[in-house]
Amino acid sequence: MSDASTDLHFPHPGEILKTDFLEELGITQYRLAVDTKIPHSRVTAIIKGRRAVTADTALRLARYFGNSPEFWLGLQQDYDLWHLKEAALLVEEEVAPYGEK
Repeated sequence: MSDASTDLHFPHPGEILKTDFLEELGITQYRLAVDTKIPHSRVTAIIKGRRAVTADTALRLARYFGNSPEFWLGLQQDYDLWHLKEAALLVEEEVAPYGEK
């Protein structure tokens, strides 16, 4: 039997930022960096999936795009948890819940 959460793919927030926001709205990475006061190198690293969305970045993106910081942090959290699924399975094997020893 398959767990539905293991069948899903959670893209990096940078992928969503690039495709659903920048490309969709015709905004360049440079323009985003200037308008949000996020360093261009950070914007690039997020888009390439090399850097996580921080609380500060989430606040700035939310203000700029008219959504919430929780949206951006939620994308990051979903990606992190999905990406660490194997580690989570190992933890489940190694660590028993309190009171189950």
